[in-house]
Amino acid sequence: MKNSKLGRALLLVACAVLLVSLSVGATLAYLTSQTDVVTNTFTVGSVNITLDEFKVDEYGVADTTVDRVQTNTYKLIPGHTYTKDPTVHVKAGSEVCYLYVKVTNDIAAIEADPTIAAQMEANGWHALDGVPGVYYYGTTVDARNATKDVDVVVFKNFKIKTDADISTYAGKTVTITAYAIQADGFEDKNFAEIWAIAQFN
Repeated sequence: MKNSKLGRALLLVACAVLLVSLSVGATLAYLTSQTDVVTNTFTVGSVNITLDEFKVDEYGVADTTVDRVQTNTYKLIPGHTYTKDPTVHVKAGSEVCYLYVKVTNDIAAIEADPTIAAQMEANGWHALDGVPGVYYYGTTVDARNATKDVDVVVFKNFKIKTDADISTYAGKTVTITAYAIQADGFEDKNFAEIWAIAQFN
C-alpha cells in the first residue's frame, strides 16, 4: 500500500513537471520572417519586317489611293523616270535590329543619274564588301516602343538614259529582298560578319 501511494505521488509529480514543461515550451517562439514570392514571367522578343512599294501603272505613275504591292510592271522608254519606292517596314514592337537588302538590277547599264545605287547610298545604305548586290543600313532600327511601323526607304525611283538602247531589255527585272537580324549580341561584329553569321541568302 505504501508503495502504491508513493508511486501515485511520483506519478503526480511527474505529470506536474511535464505539464509545466509543455506550458513553458508552448510560450517559446523562434524569430522568423518570410518574403513574398518573386515571379519572373517571360515574353519572347521578335524582329518582323515587310517590304513593299507603291502600286504604279506601266509608266511608273503611283496610285497612292490603293494598298502598296510587291510587284509592278513597267514599260521602258528612254529618258523616262519611274516611281519605284521599295520600303522596309520594321513592325512596331520589334527588337532593335540591323537591316540588309539584296538588289538584283538588270537595268543598271541603262540607268540615268541618280542611279538606284546612288540613291541607296544617299539613303544610308552601303554596299557590303565581298557580297555583290547586298547593302546594309548604316544604323540600327529601334521599333520597341513605336506605335506604328518604322519605315526605311531603299530608293525612290529610276530613270532610263535618253540614249539607251532598250531593245534587249524586255523581261529584265529589278528585284529587292530585305533582311533583318537582332542587334543585341552583335555589338563587337561588323556588318559583313553579321551577314555571314545570319546565313542570309
